[in-house]
Amino acid sequence: MAEETVIAPKTGTPRGRRKVRRGVVVSNKMDKTVVVAVELRVRHPLYGRIMRRTEKFKAHDEHNQYNVGDRVEIMETRPLSKEKCWRVMRLIEAAH
Repeated sequence: MAEETVIAPKTGTPRGRRKVRRGVVVSNKMDKTVVVAVELRVRHPLYGRIMRRTEKFKAHDEHNQYNVGDRVEIMETRPLSKEKCWRVMRLIEAAH
């Protein structure tokens, strides 16, 4: 007797959920890359105090259109270089 294999249809999104962060551009000196500082609020493990931590991400800026001080939204993407695996999605607020 021949065995038949049944392939179930895929469910869910094909690329999965990607991380999205909001932050401020702190450097745009590289070509097609900006450095975005994202502020995190974390609780101290022993004392319980809420602390501010800043994490910096290198993000892809295809047209070099974002300036220092701009508030932007970045999204996780495939690795584009050794340290760059985020891309700028949109401008939230321009620098004054």
